[in-house]
Amino acid sequence: MKCLLSVCLSVLAGVALFAASKPGQTPAMQRGISVQMAPSNHATPMPEADQENAWVVTVTADGTIYFGVDAVTPERLAREMQIRPRNRAAKLYVKADTGAPFSSVRQVLRAARVDLFDDVVLLTSQPEPAQPSTNVGTIVPPKGLEVWIGTEAGVDLIAVQIGSAEGSATLKINNQPVAAAMLQRRLGQIFDDRAGRVVVLTAAGDVPFAQVVRAIDASRAAGASRVSMPITSEV
Repeated sequence: MKCLLSVCLSVLAGVALFAASKPGQTPAMQRGISVQMAPSNHATPMPEADQENAWVVTVTADGTIYFGVDAVTPERLAREMQIRPRNRAAKLYVKADTGAPFSSVRQVLRAARVDLFDDVVLLTSQPEPAQPSTNVGTIVPPKGLEVWIGTEAGVDLIAVQIGSAEGSATLKINNQPVAAAMLQRRLGQIFDDRAGRVVVLTAAGDVPFAQVVRAIDASRAAGASRVSMPITSEV
């Protein structure tokens, strides 16, 4: 009996060691509020967004704001950010629904600025791969677009403005109208003639968040070195 018990314990120890050393093991994802995120093609992997201690703020389609899984007002969000201890090198991740009004997202950015964040990451969804993945069960890390919300200075800035007229979004570059499909190409042409490649993006409060993500994505594709979103400005 002692011999059998010894063998069983050895087997269990071996299984535990194998499980602990198994490569490619993915940690449990952070709990959160589910939304339909806006798609992008030029986002950067942000695996830290799934860590348990990551700060994730969610904005639903109706504009409701959640800090983690708790619904908050913009004022309470700012207070919670100030009293909760955090790693000052960590990023703030904003997960907004594709149809969320930008005014609600801007309230989150304002709260982030109060807590001395200079930049935030806007989490996005990614296009489906052309070929099905052979890595069945593999969890793809989140991706996002980093935007600057700190103080912006300089004279060689490119202004991209998203307005709203009769229920549809309007788009301008330096106050000149441009079609959404031409935004990337036009920005690329402007960048060819300038040393600075900083885009300052403003949007009307009722613009759907997906339109903002689309403009940021086009700016990145055109070669923008940074996309800045001033929190006090509105088209």
